[in-house]
Amino acid sequence: MNKNQKRSDCPISSSLDIWGDKWSLLIVRDLMDSRQCTYGDFLKSPEKIATNILASRLQSLEEFEIIEKTEHPDSKRKMFYKLTPKGVNMVPIMIEITAWADKYSTIPKERKAMLKEYKKDKEGFIKTAIKELKKV
Repeated sequence: MNKNQKRSDCPISSSLDIWGDKWSLLIVRDLMDSRQCTYGDFLKSPEKIATNILASRLQSLEEFEIIEKTEHPDSKRKMFYKLTPKGVNMVPIMIEITAWADKYSTIPKERKAMLKEYKKDKEGFIKTAIKELKKV
């Protein structure tokens, strides 16, 4: 969907138009976990995204200013992708999705440990997570 198009004025619908598909959220997840990734790094994720879908989602997330790409210091042929401040501000959404998943499915131990810390001090946890992601 084009950056200027909206299906409706509903904020949930408008947000889903930007990042609401499975692959976009997994790209954001990978960038939150790794801080920056190359195209090849995304292809190595366990979900096995197809190259055409990856290229499309990266382009869309870049157009919506959720991610940005920068030159790789070791190769002119490679690019690094990282979250923009707008993308970093998705931290609370991603944590709440993880919390929801914890209620209804099995999640890895490290994610459970993260949620335990989050539940102790939600606001402080989010501030710290955002601060860390902005260091990149």
